Amino acid sequence: MGSLSKQDQVEWDKAEYANVNWDELGFSLTKTDYMYVMNFNPDQAKFSQGTITPFANIQLCPSSGILNYAQGLFEGLKAYRKEDEEILLFRPEENALRMKTGADRMCMPSPTVEQFVDAVQKTVLANKRWVPPHGRGSLYIRPLLMGTGPNLGVKPASEYTFLVYASPVGSYNNGELNLLVEDKVHRATPGGTGGIKAVTNYSPVYKSLTQAKAKGFSDVLFLDALTGSNIEEGSACNIFILKGNVISTPTADGTILPGITRKSIMELASGFGYQVEERAIPIEEVFEAEEVFCTGTAMVVKSVASITYGGKRIEYKTGADTLAEKLHATLTGIQTGLNEDKLGWTMAIH
Repeated sequence: MGSLSKQDQVEWDKAEYANVNWDELGFSLTKTDYMYVMNFNPDQAKFSQGTITPFANIQLCPSSGILNYAQGLFEGLKAYRKEDEEILLFRPEENALRMKTGADRMCMPSPTVEQFVDAVQKTVLANKRWVPPHGRGSLYIRPLLMGTGPNLGVKPASEYTFLVYASPVGSYNNGELNLLVEDKVHRATPGGTGGIKAVTNYSPVYKSLTQAKAKGFSDVLFLDALTGSNIEEGSACNIFILKGNVISTPTADGTILPGITRKSIMELASGFGYQVEERAIPIEEVFEAEEVFCTGTAMVVKSVASITYGGKRIEYKTGADTLAEKLHATLTGIQTGLNEDKLGWTMAIH
């Protein structure tokens, strides 16, 4: 916090909550006070000491790797406020490890796990007054790793910037989750970047998503590129199906993002006594499922109300008695400190 002026520090210490209508928070950017910036030093082949700086626009060379060749990664995680005002992070080391995996695929240097977690902690503490009151939202944290050095030719950048900013958010999707199966456009291909959180993964789904929303759907469910017959994931979420005592989810083998919420839900469901399996799931099995739900950092866990494919619409059970609701309550209870964290997933920051 060394870059805060004395006056800023005094005001920050006094401020308990920002002037926000917490009950009207959606999932959009609310500019907070500070961000964290750390630059890679190519001469020393390591990241320099990062600093907390006022939230502001950044300058980039028009020829930077992120702008010209999309050499970039991002992560997403949340900070929650407990009833006693303590603030919890949820499994930040998992985000750090996923960024390291992605950085290796994109030929980028990556912060160490310790640097990543320290940056996230400092960003949350600097924006402490923006962490919503208990039960009224969360502080969404967005770490970015970007190739910022200039390149005219196609090659990895020589300079990199690691940046962390945050925004208070409410629910990602308040309405029903009605999915349209996309059978012409594919989100990822084997050997591509579908299994890492690369910036390249998201804008290619915009057209399918926009068209689906224009028809009244809330998201798109993509099929695999090889056979066009197996489900993979939504535009920004993993998917699960329930039949009997078996919960199935597509295998994260390079075309599916290994979600941290996904991983956590698999562990919780196993603890509930369900058989949890990762495998190829033909689209036909989705129509035989008793329950379908999606997971992700933004939405946490949410029941799917319907899936439409080839003009056929199947509706699923939603509401209080669903497994999705039980998993959601259990996971958010851990994240917000209402449930005992027996798995060591949360990290208190002060």
